[in-house]
Amino acid sequence: MKNSKKIKDAFNDPSIKVPFILPQITNDDKKSINDALESPLLTDGPKLRQFESAFAEFTGSKYAIGVSNGTSALQLSLKALNIGKGDEVIIPDITFIATASAVLLTGATPVLADVNCDDLNISLNSIKNNITSKTKAILPVHFAGKICNMTEIKKIAHRHGLFIIEDCAHAIGTKKKNKHAGTFGDAGCFSFYPTKNFTTIEGGMVITNSKRIAKYVSTARNHGITKSLQQRFSRGRPWEYNVFDPGYNYRLDEIRSALGISQLKKIKKMNLRRKKAFQYYNAKLHMCKGITVPLLSHGEEHACHLYILKIQKEYHMLRNELFLKLLRNGIRSSVHYKPLHEFSVCKKLARWNDSLRNSKELYKKIISLPFYSQISQIEQDKVINCIKKL
Repeated sequence: MKNSKKIKDAFNDPSIKVPFILPQITNDDKKSINDALESPLLTDGPKLRQFESAFAEFTGSKYAIGVSNGTSALQLSLKALNIGKGDEVIIPDITFIATASAVLLTGATPVLADVNCDDLNISLNSIKNNITSKTKAILPVHFAGKICNMTEIKKIAHRHGLFIIEDCAHAIGTKKKNKHAGTFGDAGCFSFYPTKNFTTIEGGMVITNSKRIAKYVSTARNHGITKSLQQRFSRGRPWEYNVFDPGYNYRLDEIRSALGISQLKKIKKMNLRRKKAFQYYNAKLHMCKGITVPLLSHGEEHACHLYILKIQKEYHMLRNELFLKLLRNGIRSSVHYKPLHEFSVCKKLARWNDSLRNSKELYKKIISLPFYSQISQIEQDKVINCIKKL
């Protein structure tokens, strides 16, 4: 697929030939935003309801509640389950800091579990090793679009009476046996940040089959107010509403909801392009000595959110050296992620009862290559040739 216009680096570096990420915003998306701007109601309105309904249908969930971002989705889901001070929530050590932050914002303690060497998803054995009398929930992250072993995680949760909140920030379109990520546990939380498979610029969504969770999240996202704007102004006096508990300003506005509606219509096509790009990288790099490529599993729909290589000793170049070499050749790359135990906030406020051996070892090896739905084979070849030459 050829790009319709010259790619510009997000950080205005003219030496960059292949950016790390490039959001796909079309003319239809721009029109949807302009149409939303014509409305006199710019938040908590019909576009949000339409987006929520479409997202619930897409994921096969009973309820979908739009919020300001993925972090607020996680925080509100935890709060809906009354998780707070004195409680512990098990999360993977390799994930974005937002996963830990959401737990900390409730007053609970994030407990760091190790990850699998092959897919970087949370380790089942490490989950078991970290369960205590204070554990209230497991928060698995479907890393890079690969679904966790939810069958076994559900067994562990059921055995110990724990909640499950799925971090689906990487998993829009990820399915196992035709069941969408986020529908296995009590709630699923999505992010629509610009690096994700589709974007509302900023934004997130909670999906759940629980009426109680849905009611809490939909109320708490809007200061705890018991009525929507339309309900307040449709009948009676608009100032006559109640607030039972402190809430948050975590709303998703009409402009971003309109963009979400437009992007959701294209997500299957965008994910298919990502899958083809994923497979192209694999075909060209799997025989490269010292390189371990990620795998696509049979029987799953993988969202292909990231493309992550593992750099082994046989490559004769360390990961950090490869990062610099790629950059000097005009190619941006990154690492997903610095383990949580490395951050000062987690050293101070989190805990772990595990050596985190896999996490520590993987952090030295992993590198994320440029990857986005409209990446061309010409761009991929620049990356591939650079890696092979080095």
